[in-house]
Amino acid sequence: MATRIDYYESLEVSRTASPDELKKAFRKQAMRFHPDRNPGDDAAEQKFKEINEAYEVLKDAQKRAAYDQYGHDAFEGGMGGAGGGFGGGFAGAGGLGDIFDQMFGDMMGGRRGGGRRTGADVQVQVEITLMKAFTGVKKDVEVRTRVACSSCHGSGSADPNAGSSTCPTCHGAGKVRAQQGFFLVERPCPTCHGSGRTVSNPCKVCHGTGTEAKTETISIDIPAGVEDGTRIRMAGKGEAGGEGVQPGDLYVHISVLSHDIFQRDGANIYCRVPLRMTQAALGTEVEVPVVDGGRSKVRIPAGTQTGETFRLRGKGFSVLRSSARGDMYIQVSVETPSHLTKRQRELLEEFEKEAGDDHAKGSPENSGFFAKVRDFFDGR
Repeated sequence: MATRIDYYESLEVSRTASPDELKKAFRKQAMRFHPDRNPGDDAAEQKFKEINEAYEVLKDAQKRAAYDQYGHDAFEGGMGGAGGGFGGGFAGAGGLGDIFDQMFGDMMGGRRGGGRRTGADVQVQVEITLMKAFTGVKKDVEVRTRVACSSCHGSGSADPNAGSSTCPTCHGAGKVRAQQGFFLVERPCPTCHGSGRTVSNPCKVCHGTGTEAKTETISIDIPAGVEDGTRIRMAGKGEAGGEGVQPGDLYVHISVLSHDIFQRDGANIYCRVPLRMTQAALGTEVEVPVVDGGRSKVRIPAGTQTGETFRLRGKGFSVLRSSARGDMYIQVSVETPSHLTKRQRELLEEFEKEAGDDHAKGSPENSGFFAKVRDFFDGR
């Protein structure tokens, strides 16, 4: 059996390299060994294939984990399966193999319902403000993906009149499996890249894969009421898989940025409003902003305490796929003045003196607490 080069060595990165470091290393190596830059150099072409294979595995978190644990055996025969090679007693035999396929096939970017083969899924992260999450927004994002080859139009063949034949490795299945105990590791066939077919005269641009890397701009409609962490699926917007293979899906992960004034909890909005001690004691009216851009007045009754909440019905966040809105809650925080003028101090001292025996009536929580403290010490 031929010696396989370590994927990390191929990309010249450490085994702890981050996804960004892997991507930078791959681009650097791909530019260096691309066949267009090294015409007629078989060694460069072989190296180009090796780094492509390495990156296809290491860029996928699940495949990378399998490779870190089992090495190349995770994607080839020799993992202890009965009958040797791929599949063992599980491939095409139902039972545990099919259960595994149903559970994990979609995550592996391979089979979908009804045995349909697809290209790999693509995932992107999109950040939006809280206000855009309230109104909904259309975002154009750049997605690095694989599309049908511009030279062979996805056939993988340099000769448009040449036919294709069943892949000798996967026998047309488009995927290969390796068994490890009670588990299977599955990946697209490395020979036909998941199409189940091979060509005798590969395209010089895509090397027979039928696809090429490209950055595309995709417009995404983000609905009003979307929450942080929401995942939007765009069917067929993932990677192309070559001739006879349906494209994968694009998954858009939404991240909603925090806001300086509003805090969201589902369809409700919370707004903390600080009040001066005199405002809370005497009562007042405050004007607060609303998430839709408007304003609303809130009457604060005399004697309001820190932590009291006032509800504004229908002034909260938009509800996903509905015309309804949640409520807005004004949370009061009473501030104690930290810098007093001489006259202010005199007035407060006069107020404290005036309170006298009525202090308990004016501040029942304060008086009640210290009454309990006295009882506590008397009891000891």
